[in-house]
Amino acid sequence: MWLAVSLAGTYEFPSARASDITLDVIGPHEYELPIDFNKPWDILVQYVNGNAAGSVYNTMGQRQARGGSHTWQGMSKWVHFWKFRGIPNVGFGWELIQVENYVLADGTNYGGLGPTISGPVVWFKPNRKSTFGMQAFMQTPSGTRDALSTNYWSVNLNLVFDYEWKNFSFDGDVGTVVGATLHETGRHSYTPGTTFYTNLRFSWKASKVAEPFFALDWQNAGGLYDHTAGNWVSDSSSREIALGVGMMFPLTRSLTFTTRYSHSVDGRNVPETNAWFGKIIYVF
Repeated sequence: MWLAVSLAGTYEFPSARASDITLDVIGPHEYELPIDFNKPWDILVQYVNGNAAGSVYNTMGQRQARGGSHTWQGMSKWVHFWKFRGIPNVGFGWELIQVENYVLADGTNYGGLGPTISGPVVWFKPNRKSTFGMQAFMQTPSGTRDALSTNYWSVNLNLVFDYEWKNFSFDGDVGTVVGATLHETGRHSYTPGTTFYTNLRFSWKASKVAEPFFALDWQNAGGLYDHTAGNWVSDSSSREIALGVGMMFPLTRSLTFTTRYSHSVDGRNVPETNAWFGKIIYVF
């Protein structure tokens, strides 16, 4: 899920907490988008990750062995790409993403569908080797159960890029998530702090059948403001840095499988990332 924060002793924004860093599911070549096409085309992507968080980072950034949980998250994505005849050097797309979650923690387990995410992407190629673009996503507030819902709308705006060398690839994004105020009858009203994040992927084109890569994910989330009490909620801001290694397997021209392992190296007020990631993409 994109944005979820626990408020110690006050109120908890529900979350599957399978992964806290926004868009850390991406793989290498995620934004290597073509511009030399004439007909619209589509892709289907299934992301999946599982996180075994045996520790948490406290407000001082110290890693503590408590608050263990196992969480699984899927993201099913469909994207339609096209161009306008009047602007042939710019590509456009529309994405629709459905989040799926399963949580095993504190002696309980539950699962279901999380929020739905949708929005446009636009890109151009400054030269043959590079791609630069922008995405704008809206996330709905509700899932199939309250424990998998954020209960507030949020918007994710990010810039994406890709650069291809003969033997290497550098891919990534940098963005921000802004959430609306949460209003619930009988509870305080909260506005979540603005989140800033980046996801970077550097890969080595070792062969036509396997491409190892390195991943860096960073996120910093601002604290929450309690409108009812008129103050900021203590210890509600957070940050995390995770490093990972993985492998991409281009199975055919239309089908690619990617796998990765990542772990936190720094954090504050978050469960650790101790996660594996998988991604299958089909182009048609």
